[in-house]
Amino acid sequence: MFSSLIGQPQAIELLTCAVGRDRIAPAYLFVGSAGVGRGLAAREFIALLLSHAFQPPSATLLQRIRQGNHPDLLWIEPTYMHQGKRIAASEAAELGVKRRAPPQIRLEQIREISQFLSRPPLEARRAVVVIEDAETMAEAAANGLLKTLEEPGRATMILIAPSLESLLPTLVSRCQRIPFRRLSQTDLVNVLQQTEHTDILQHPEVLALAQGSPGEAIAHWQQLQAIPAELLAAVSHPPTSLRLALEVARQIDQTLDPEAQLWLVDYLQHSYWQTLRRPALLQRLETTRRHLRSYAQPRLVWEVTWMDLLNA
Repeated sequence: MFSSLIGQPQAIELLTCAVGRDRIAPAYLFVGSAGVGRGLAAREFIALLLSHAFQPPSATLLQRIRQGNHPDLLWIEPTYMHQGKRIAASEAAELGVKRRAPPQIRLEQIREISQFLSRPPLEARRAVVVIEDAETMAEAAANGLLKTLEEPGRATMILIAPSLESLLPTLVSRCQRIPFRRLSQTDLVNVLQQTEHTDILQHPEVLALAQGSPGEAIAHWQQLQAIPAELLAAVSHPPTSLRLALEVARQIDQTLDPEAQLWLVDYLQHSYWQTLRRPALLQRLETTRRHLRSYAQPRLVWEVTWMDLLNA
């Protein structure tokens, strides 16, 4: 097991030792940057936990876990509210839902965990609950999870988060921590080659943005591909006239959704630093990010940004 998990020897050792000694903790915290293998490790670990007597899992079991249709597995991910219903990020993208606020783990989902764990496991020795992006829990949801973490019954819980500081200390204290590191350049290239994303290797700016995370490299590449070439060309350097500044702001507002606009801020900060080396530009773009996250009118935010950069 864990043969597909690259660059995480410490995490593999901790999880395999727990299984080998049959000393499974009630709760684990998989902590580390997004895209470095936390979700993959969780699925590999789940396969062992749900297999009979911790034997190597069958191909059928692995497939059921990937599809999320095992009766003893509950996988929770952040959701949006749309027309009074919770929908996952993937569903929101398919439906074309405009996403102004980020998704979150909601109190109703925490209550669903309690209901799920109120019955005994159906096929395995234990049930497993995974909370992906656990840092998106509101305080009420996090507090609601505390009792379940204290008394999970015949279950193991896995929280996935980017850092210890992103969760309430009371949650962190109830979990065994499994650290995940950013990958070396060699391991990063290896993962991208194995997942058939070799095109990314030809774009050093994408690899630089990823900072050792294969998942982030793929996400950055997808964002870059989705932005029209003429818009990328227009923002490749600060505007040279007020008319151009206002036009570029209009294009960004009409072309990119809020998530893509936030990504563009990251891309421009890296690009401008590589070509211009002017800290003032990075600071101004950081202000742009803050205003976009506070749900200010995007077109106005970009108009002010480009006018400031015009005079910088």
